[in-house]
Amino acid sequence: MSRIGNKPITVPAGVEVKLDGTHLTVKGPKGTLERDIHKNITVSVDGNTINVTRPNDEAENKSLHGLTRTLINNMIEGVVNEYKKELEIVGVGYRAQKQGNKLVMNLGYSHPVEMEAPQGITFDVPNANSIIVRGIDKELVGQTAAVVRTKRPPEVYHGKGIKYVDEHIRRKEGKTGKK
Repeated sequence: MSRIGNKPITVPAGVEVKLDGTHLTVKGPKGTLERDIHKNITVSVDGNTINVTRPNDEAENKSLHGLTRTLINNMIEGVVNEYKKELEIVGVGYRAQKQGNKLVMNLGYSHPVEMEAPQGITFDVPNANSIIVRGIDKELVGQTAAVVRTKRPPEVYHGKGIKYVDEHIRRKEGKTGKK
């Protein structure tokens, strides 16, 4: 029995949910999100509650049940409150700046690394060593933050690179600590 999948989703005021067969559209104050629902899962909209059900207890349907409910809940949460991921740049001379909708980073390479913001994503650079990725689609915000992090992942000896604000980097000893 799926504990997450069986919980009904409450739609807050100001959010409009439209279901056309297996296509779900959620419209709110921050924007609009759309998603196709898997054919095995049934979604019913009753006033301001959404219920997700599965036809039987097969393994695939059980895993899709909770997933679908969570994805719909994330869509509703995203159009009401934006999602954000905060990244921190650590290293001497490493910095970021915003130029239009581009993120330009100096990360110790011979050239600046430029990154265009995908549609629906905005970059905020409050200071030279922090980047905030914002958007209404949780999946896209997380993927974009991960792509930014891959431009210079944190290294374990000095801790230099781009890391999430709440991430802890396990540090290694250098050659001198071996004796």
